[in-house]
Amino acid sequence: MAYAYDDQNIFAKILRGEIPNDTVMETEHTLAFNDIGPKAPVHVLVIPKGQYVNYDHFALDASDAEIADFTRTIGAICREAGIQPGEGGGGYRLIANSGEAGVQEVPHMHVHLLAGRPLGRMLQ
Repeated sequence: MAYAYDDQNIFAKILRGEIPNDTVMETEHTLAFNDIGPKAPVHVLVIPKGQYVNYDHFALDASDAEIADFTRTIGAICREAGIQPGEGGGGYRLIANSGEAGVQEVPHMHVHLLAGRPLGRMLQ
């Protein structure tokens, strides 16, 4: 499948420096920043710097270096925020919405990292 990337989406503009963000962590291939409308005390958006539309696009087409960097960045954020369940933190949730049925609002692959309070069941 060919993925059509919209380079005018808000995350592309953030990556180009056209829109400011509250950076939590930045690496060679990944940018993480606080959500402007947080749904939990910790609500970080983690995005790859490459032009990927959704998670399956990223999983299929990103380089091994991009995938490893993205995954390790999430781990580092969890460690720094003190939310790792085995390390005294209460745990966290990762959400990746993809496509219309997944209610994806921004057509740039991203995950929401939420923590800091009980989050309830995933789906009702």
